[in-house]
Amino acid sequence: MENERIYTIPLRDVTNKVPTTKRAPRAIKKIREYLQKHMKSDNVKLDNSINEKVWERSLNKIPARVRVKAVKQDDVVIATLVE
Repeated sequence: MENERIYTIPLRDVTNKVPTTKRAPRAIKKIREYLQKHMKSDNVKLDNSINEKVWERSLNKIPARVRVKAVKQDDVVIATLVE
């Protein structure tokens, strides 16, 4: 059974509430938590393209939002970046 969805994950609250030296790692955590909640799975694997997009402008200048395509296969969610 395959379940595929596209999400726009907001990261603005990470920018506002987290010190600049911890923003990118916290954004990756937030993306993972968002997908766990919405796809109802504890096993979430993020593609390298998501990591590169978040870290693109260094540690403290993360994007405001990220569009992600999530595919669920046998209780494993694999997320990739949507261009």
